[in-house]
Amino acid sequence: MARIASELYQQKLEENGAQEMNFTGKLMKGFVLVKPEGIDFDKDLARWVDLCLAYNPIAKQAKKKKTKNYGSS
Repeated sequence: MARIASELYQQKLEENGAQEMNFTGKLMKGFVLVKPEGIDFDKDLARWVDLCLAYNPIAKQAKKKKTKNYGSS
């Protein structure tokens, strides 16, 4: 799974082994699932990792889920 910049999303989906991220029936835009054939060589894996690392500093954090407080003992 790779989280990449939105402006690269469509372009990267066209690469070998890349597909939309859809585990629960809901498309996760900005996330790309890369199958093994897309990272056959170290240079392929390194390229995907570099894309993720480049996006990481500008990525928005996921909202934290509120947990229910059932009281304290």
